[in-house]
Parts: sequence; C-alpha cells; structure tokens
Amino acid sequence: MAAVAQNVVNSDDQFTKNCNSPTQNSETDTNKSSSDSKSEFQKNINELADILSKLNPLAEEFIPSSFRLKNDQSVQNNFSKISGNDNFPNNRRRRNNFNQGRRRMNGRSFRAQREESIRRTVYVSDIDQHVTEERLAALFSSCGQVVDCRICGDPHSVLRFAFVEFADEHGARAALSLGGTMLGFYPVRVLPSKTAILPVNPTFLPRSEDEREMCARTVYCTNIDKKVSQLDVKNYFESACGEVSRLRLLGDNVHSTRIAFVEFTIAESAIMALNCSGMVLGTQPIR
Repeated sequence: MAAVAQNVVNSDDQFTKNCNSPTQNSETDTNKSSSDSKSEFQKNINELADILSKLNPLAEEFIPSSFRLKNDQSVQNNFSKISGNDNFPNNRRRRNNFNQGRRRMNGRSFRAQREESIRRTVYVSDIDQHVTEERLAALFSSCGQVVDCRICGDPHSVLRFAFVEFADEHGARAALSLGGTMLGFYPVRVLPSKTAILPVNPTFLPRSEDEREMCARTVYCTNIDKKVSQLDVKNYFESACGEVSRLRLLGDNVHSTRIAFVEFTIAESAIMALNCSGMVLGTQPIR
C-alpha cells in the first residue's frame, strides 16, 4: 500500500508539473513577443522622426494652395510698394543716398577748409589797448599777405589779444618770429592759433565810404536801465563825450535792460564814449 501511495503521489506531482509547464511557457512567449513589438514600434518612431527632421516645413508641398495664393499676392503688393509705380524704381532711396553723401562731402569739405584756415592763422597776445587792427596788420604784413586781423578783448583792458590770418601757411610760420616785438608799450607774444577767424557776413559790412565813416562815429551801448529815457541817454553822452547826431534805444518785454546805438558827429567823441563803460546810468552800469 505504501508503494502504491508513493506512486500515486509521484504521479500527482508529475501531473501538476505537466499542467503548470504549458502556462509558464505561454507567459514567457507572450512577454518576449510584447517586448519585440515595443522595440519594433520604437524603432519605427525613431526612423519617422529622423525622416521628418530632414523635411522643410515651409516647402511648397506643406503649404495649402489657398494660402500660397494669398502669400503670392502679398509679396507682389509689397514689391510694388518698394519699387514704386513710376518708371524709376528705388528712385527715392537713391536720391536720399545722394543727399546724404553730398552732406557728408560738404561736412568734410568744411572741416578741411577750417583746418587749412587754422594753419594760416596766428594768435597774438599782450596787445596794447592803443594799438589798432590796422597797425597790427601792418606789423605782420612783412611776413606775408594778411587777409584778416581781429583784435579781441575789453577795449579798456591794458592788454588784449588778436588773430591774424595770412594768405598761406608760409606767412603764418614767418609771423612766429615776431614774438617779443615791441608794439606800443608792450612786447607782443605770437603763437600758432588753435582756432580760425569766424567769417563775417558781408551784408553786415559797410558798403560805402560814407557808411564806414558813420560806423567810426557810432558806439554800441548795452545794460541800460529800463527806467532811463532816450533823452536821458542822449544828454548823458553829450555831456561826457560830445554832440550826438542820432540815437536808437531798443528794448523788449523779455530782457531786464535795453541797448542803444549812439552816433556822434565826430569819431573822436565815439572814442571818448568807450571810456564810459562801467559808469552808472540810472541804476545800472552801462557797457
């Protein structure tokens, strides 16, 4: 009986093993098949992504025909706006470029002329207050042709300065040797100029001998008290300098003081009037 029982147990174990074995084999095959399918699918996805990455999304094949038509019309309209409807496409752009180029040329030409004018100019300092522009120009005329001479500074200052411009650079270089020359009561200093003489508007210059003579008899006066009348100004200059032939007193509502042009009958009175600068007329020192 024990042997029979043992055989029965062995038979049951073998049956159980045989029954379980097909199921385990089936699960293993299913998992392997599923893994292969996923691997194949991922491989296909990667290949598709690689193919799509090489395509141009703006290619004509990917753009609907209706959108292409609108886009073509828009491009044509924009081209028409750029080209213009006249027979000279881009004419405005060319004209603007020409104007800009001309302005650049004019700017370079102006700078070149200014630099050339500076090289022809000398700076003169320590000028006696009694020295005139004519006398200063006569001194430097020995170095070359003097085309302009401007004395600057307070006419009542003991020393003033000037700019003398020559016709060429040779004259300016030769003028440097005149440094230390006595002119009036002081020796003048002569150095190369760092600036050019500002040109004068020719419409403001005297146009005849009579106008030049009139300018020599006229002074410009500023910082005049607004409470002072034209008659007060005339009486002041006549009592201090001489007879006044004409006087113009000008002012506005913006400035706190006024200006005047005082014309004397003789030039000597105008020269005397220069000594009145700083004198008080009304409540203000005139200049």
